[in-house]
Amino acid sequence: MSQLVTYSFENNISLITMDDGKANVFSVQMLKELYAALDQAEQAGSVVIIAGREKMFSGGFDLSVFKSGDNEQILEMLTLGAELSYRLLSFPLPIIAACTGHAVAMGTFVLLCTDYRIGAQGNSKFAANEVAIGLTVPYFAIEVVKQRIINKHRSKAIGLAHFFDVDEALEAGFLDEAVEANQVLAAATLKVEEILKLDLDAHKGSKLRLREPMLS
Repeated sequence: MSQLVTYSFENNISLITMDDGKANVFSVQMLKELYAALDQAEQAGSVVIIAGREKMFSGGFDLSVFKSGDNEQILEMLTLGAELSYRLLSFPLPIIAACTGHAVAMGTFVLLCTDYRIGAQGNSKFAANEVAIGLTVPYFAIEVVKQRIINKHRSKAIGLAHFFDVDEALEAGFLDEAVEANQVLAAATLKVEEILKLDLDAHKGSKLRLREPMLS
């Protein structure tokens, strides 16, 4: 079975990279490998960068699992996805998303669960498109959107499955900044250098207070 997530540690930065060669879908395997990488990052006590592959952060849950009709596997995938969101929201160290391209469905929700989001300029799209493919948006994702997306864009994002371009994503709150596609990882590294000047214990406590509504 091929490795979908790679972990590296350098200069007090844990870099977690997702790459399945396609849409970086959150299959059971991808989710389990992300958990393992986050375990390593937490043990290292380092700031984290989560990155995708070129032009793709993540296309969301693995639709082939839904189509399989395997209810046990579907439940496992959805549970792991919800638990991943909770872990990212409550992670004791800062997490930067190097959003190297499109973020769709669960890919969008993972993006929103990180502390700072840097996107790629160009044709990147951001969408919670569940209702367009016959799925009801999970409660945990609704709570994340309520906290991270500004009010006037929430209904469009959740109820209308709108695909946001980069400028719209910046306005709505999917992204904090956008840079040239080949500079996303470099920008994320520069952001980490700023973050390392903070008191990370204070960061942890303050983040948990801020996100208490999403974690209860």
